[in-house]
Amino acid sequence: MSSKERELPPYTDYTFDMFISSAGKEHAEITQFNQWRREVLDAHMYTFQIPHLGAQRPEVSVERVTGEKFDLVSLASYNYLGYSYHPEVLAAAKAALDTYGLGATGSPVLNGTFLIHEELEQKIIDLFGMPGYGVSLFSSGYGANLGVVSAYAHKGDIVVLDRLSHASLVDGALLSQATIKLFKHNDVDHLDRVLSRLDYNSTRILICTEGIYSADGDAGRIKDIVQVARKYGAKVLADEAHSLLIAGENGRGVSEEQGVLDQVDMIIATFSKSFGGVGGCLYAREEITNYVNWYARARMFSCALDPAVTGGLIKALELAMGPDGQAKRKRIQDNADFLRNKLRGKVDIGDSHSWIIPVIYGDEHLTIPLSDHLQRNGVDASLMSFPAVPKNQSRIRLFVTSEHTEPQLERGAAVILEAADRFGFLQEN
Repeated sequence: MSSKERELPPYTDYTFDMFISSAGKEHAEITQFNQWRREVLDAHMYTFQIPHLGAQRPEVSVERVTGEKFDLVSLASYNYLGYSYHPEVLAAAKAALDTYGLGATGSPVLNGTFLIHEELEQKIIDLFGMPGYGVSLFSSGYGANLGVVSAYAHKGDIVVLDRLSHASLVDGALLSQATIKLFKHNDVDHLDRVLSRLDYNSTRILICTEGIYSADGDAGRIKDIVQVARKYGAKVLADEAHSLLIAGENGRGVSEEQGVLDQVDMIIATFSKSFGGVGGCLYAREEITNYVNWYARARMFSCALDPAVTGGLIKALELAMGPDGQAKRKRIQDNADFLRNKLRGKVDIGDSHSWIIPVIYGDEHLTIPLSDHLQRNGVDASLMSFPAVPKNQSRIRLFVTSEHTEPQLERGAAVILEAADRFGFLQEN
């Protein structure tokens, strides 16, 4: 059944890119966006920025602006290992709060660095276990990519991006004023052709890849990219945001899993995923982190990580490096395989083998009614549509955690499949 046959309401004709360009002196795009938002709110279908009433657990309660409350199975949170509400993590955060106060109240280069920040840096160095390496802390994962790429690459350099690179890598490359080149997603042969056409003998080249790509849940081909990079004297940055503490025998990410941890030049970690907090960091040779500490504008001109979160991150990392982390790494993969098996052959889940499972429903005009339907039927899910993904490739992103139970995942799968039947993206057997 087509979207027209479903007689979708007029506000579904809009895609988010329609409001991002200037539309005259009077800022018509702002007026148009707010009119669209009001139409969706009036239809009681606005599912964005819905307040959650408690921690990001496998089951959550939310309240819409209309006052409607829903109890949901959460498949929308990347609290992958459940550390955001772990009692030992919370106790460590509270202890740091009592010692250091609420905020760092300063740039990390000036007055904002506390002893607890250096303790976190050392824990991360211990996690990777390679001598001569350092850590640069940032107050967000976005800021880490933005700051590192723009500090390392300059005008006259070249940044080579996977076409599905995260916005923070793209924005870092733009801020650097370097020349930007793109290669087809995970296509190492195309990357080789792109590099072969560059002046690689005299130009600094930075290739950016990712451990797990969050739109499709597939792994970056870091090992193959490293080999091609060495051929042309390029450096490699691997954003391990969605893979650190999960992938690899010791939770060191896809770089460890693919056996090239010591060959990747820069690793980006994000603390809002497996760590359960907020912030990010660069892990690289100490001479690079020393430089980035001063020349990453996103770090120099941002307040340092708040101490309570930092204390909680240290405890989360300690747990992840021990038996608790080993058990959770196994459980999250088992849970992901369980949910994948419930969905495979019934909906399009792409080529994901990770804890991020996309359910591709295609038509971006379905996004608002589909999101509303899922929430009203008991599932909190993250939907992506154009221009965040290509046209007619809209998808529900399902984030599996180590803390989900099989009954919770069964309930989630049942709601997804019922929605697929209702909205016309159920695959025929």
